[in-house]
Amino acid sequence: MGLKMSSRRELTEQHAQRYRRASKKEKGRILDEFVESTGYQRKYAIHLLTWWGRTRMVRVDGTLVKLVVGRPRPARRRVRPRRYDQEVLVALKLIWYVFDCMCGKRLVVVLRTMLPTLESFGEIELTAAVRGKLQTISAATIDRLLQQERARLRLKGRTHTKPGTLLKDQIAIRTFADWDEQEPGFFEIDLVGHEGGNASGDFCHTLTITDVDTGWVDLYGLQNKAQRWTHEAIDAARQSLPIVMRGIDTDNGSEFINHHLLRYCEAHGITFTRGRPHRKNDTCYVEQKNGHVVRRAVGHLRYDTDRELAALNAIYRPLCLLVNFFYPSVKLVKKTRTGSKVRRIYDDPQTPYHRMLASESVSEKVKNRLKQQYATLNPVALKRELTRLTEDLLQLNVSKTAKAAPSTVQAPSEERGGSGRPAK
Repeated sequence: MGLKMSSRRELTEQHAQRYRRASKKEKGRILDEFVESTGYQRKYAIHLLTWWGRTRMVRVDGTLVKLVVGRPRPARRRVRPRRYDQEVLVALKLIWYVFDCMCGKRLVVVLRTMLPTLESFGEIELTAAVRGKLQTISAATIDRLLQQERARLRLKGRTHTKPGTLLKDQIAIRTFADWDEQEPGFFEIDLVGHEGGNASGDFCHTLTITDVDTGWVDLYGLQNKAQRWTHEAIDAARQSLPIVMRGIDTDNGSEFINHHLLRYCEAHGITFTRGRPHRKNDTCYVEQKNGHVVRRAVGHLRYDTDRELAALNAIYRPLCLLVNFFYPSVKLVKKTRTGSKVRRIYDDPQTPYHRMLASESVSEKVKNRLKQQYATLNPVALKRELTRLTEDLLQLNVSKTAKAAPSTVQAPSEERGGSGRPAK
């Protein structure tokens, strides 16, 4: 086995110093020893020992370049013309902001399908060259171009789930691995509390309902987590959803684990299951929507007034249309474990609307109604409405906080000393 290049460099440096100081006869012996050790050709060995560490001028591609023998040649950076120029980046950022700053794998689906819709509503004007580049750009390139735009804070809320002690034996436990339905109609349900870090008193909640198969989302603002409001919202969702509610899965909160909801499900032929205590992954589909949809839209502030509740429900109307008709999502298809390595395989990104159309369990009547609704929706107009309503909600919260703030402490009068004590 030959010497490594690092060892050859060390031998060359050692022999070069001896070679230059030696006589002609000694140079022959040093050269023989060096060739035997390194395996170099004799002419190349003479060149190395003579010029090692010295500077030479070499012509490269018609240009004189200064090189030091024994040091690697400086790498020439290949300059390629930019395919995605500033015009493409401006259009990409606009579409990225409209579609809620989604990742490249999801945004690439939007660019393939939604550009004609945005242009037909007059929301964006693209040249043929820019349109072609946006429709052929890859997900990795999207993420690279938008890398500097992705700095944002990620906050976590707190849970308000209090275990319901009754009926647990009558409601079956269902884990994440048990969800194998390949048809719409089975929903995960959860509540999101808007306490803003202060869990005292009553405050608004959001009921999140998501279909396991298609990812269809429905949101309802509640004035608190009482069973009455929860049941009314579930009944309203059952009436307004485009598909029949065939099953629900909840956590162990008392707002769900009670006789009223159990009787309601039995009366309407709805399968009622629950997850294991303290295992959020058992309801992972709805937990993902809690953060990605609800928290991203309304944040982590405290909402506890009637006007804020009305503002929440106003926000959820355009938000649900955007998420269901225009925001693609991926779904876990398979997960395999090899030792400590877990490999997850996801399907192609699709919107809940397109998953509905692809499902054989959804009737043609429902599909035609969804197609008619989809043709009338302008995603940019919905995004503008959502932004305006979100700003209104923030202003309501700011005004409420300003009114609730304690009055400013009065400054000491002239008759008092600087310490607040009576002046002598």
